[in-house]
Amino acid sequence: MKTTAAWLHRYDRQLRLNEVGIEGQRRLTRARVLVIGAGGLGSPIAYYLAAAGIGCLGLVDEDVVSLSNLNRQILHSTGDLDMPKVDSAAAKLRRLNPEIEIHTYREKFTSTNAQDLVKSYDLVVDATDNLETRRLMNETCIRLGRPFFHGAVSGFFGQVMTVIPGRGPCWQCLVGDAVLESPSGGTPVLGCVAGVIGSLQAIQVVKYLVGAGDFKIGKVLMFDGLSLGLDELEVERDPYCPVCGEKLA
Repeated sequence: MKTTAAWLHRYDRQLRLNEVGIEGQRRLTRARVLVIGAGGLGSPIAYYLAAAGIGCLGLVDEDVVSLSNLNRQILHSTGDLDMPKVDSAAAKLRRLNPEIEIHTYREKFTSTNAQDLVKSYDLVVDATDNLETRRLMNETCIRLGRPFFHGAVSGFFGQVMTVIPGRGPCWQCLVGDAVLESPSGGTPVLGCVAGVIGSLQAIQVVKYLVGAGDFKIGKVLMFDGLSLGLDELEVERDPYCPVCGEKLA
């Protein structure tokens, strides 16, 4: 791709990083990233990936902006109430970085459209608060061989996990046979905690695309906003995992 003076100036501060440089920035510009969810996690994820110069961002969300979203969903504002979240998000991201391509999908991520959505992208970022959707994302990414960047928040707490098919456990290995239900009425959360977790997910995506640093394969990074503590939870790959196991019955 052509490196114009404006391109060099826009990305100057990360081009100076040894881990990025011109070639790393070109990798980011060629990348196609699907973000599922344009809310509390999707806001910082999409903002920072757009700012970093990810060439193509796909945004999946069926909801509209509501007043109760605005304590944490910083892609949206009071003037966007009742507007589809993907449209509100795309407008902000295009103003931030008009050089990148934005695709919006105002639909629910389901077993009907999951494969078609994911196969068009290099990797998937989890920005949902729905456990069944997360389970489907994990299954689809393992089946199609796409890296999956999980994140979740609740209250003052959050977690991130990077799943790279064939290189460690998947999200299903983490939750096992637990019966998981999304809380009715929505998960309580401090807005800036979603900012921390979404930013950590964005960091992992950029690192993966430029090939730098530790992806924390086989680990879940746990954030405690009350103590400002970070802990790592080891996750073993389950050979009998119904999604990625090698010893399926």
